Amino acid sequence: MRVHFVVHESFEAPGAYEQWASARGWDITYSRVYEHEPLSSSADGIDLLVVMGGPQSPATTVQECPHFNAAAEKQLIAQCVQQGAAVVGVCLGSQLIGEALGAPYAHSPQREIGLFPIMLTQAGLNDPLLADFGRGLPVGHWHGDMPGLTADCAVLATSEGCPRQIVRYQPRVYGFQCHLEFTSTTIEPLIDASTDELTRYANLPFVQSPAELRANDYRPMNEVLFGFLDRLVATPAR
Repeated sequence: MRVHFVVHESFEAPGAYEQWASARGWDITYSRVYEHEPLSSSADGIDLLVVMGGPQSPATTVQECPHFNAAAEKQLIAQCVQQGAAVVGVCLGSQLIGEALGAPYAHSPQREIGLFPIMLTQAGLNDPLLADFGRGLPVGHWHGDMPGLTADCAVLATSEGCPRQIVRYQPRVYGFQCHLEFTSTTIEPLIDASTDELTRYANLPFVQSPAELRANDYRPMNEVLFGFLDRLVATPAR
């Protein structure tokens, strides 16, 4: 199995997604666009596409950020969906999935940075891929936007600050506005790259301090993510 990661910034690492793929022995390839590595030219050979987060939005232009080409990424996502690959989007990646399928992204009611609980909807409770989530659990967040909704998608989880935390677009296509991939190692570069942001939003209700971000135990949500991914890749393509 080939797992391909699209990584937008050095400080937004695949974290637990990468740990899972490595532990399972899958072939791992990357488009580190911040290093100007090209996107995969086609969906051929990609069994699971994981599109990571970043400070950009789907509306960010190439003029504003030369290494980020939203149109090209949406085209790759659409090709993977059409060819039956599993697709997971994280934060910005989830918004790009929605846009690739015709649903514009939106601003979240609240900015969320830190470890806060998500709650599964009835659709989420009925989704077998989320069997390890219980009725909800604390997960990582770092966002101000959220993915768009297509006519046939299902919102599987919400939070107090954002009504679109996990969206199932198709049986093997999921958008995670939340960050189950955070680890104690990957959170450090995010903190270092976000000093101004953390200061600017320090008084908001769903924003943790750097000390709180460092003190969080991200391992339980990582384990839940591993179970989801195992079930995802075991789901037959239609």
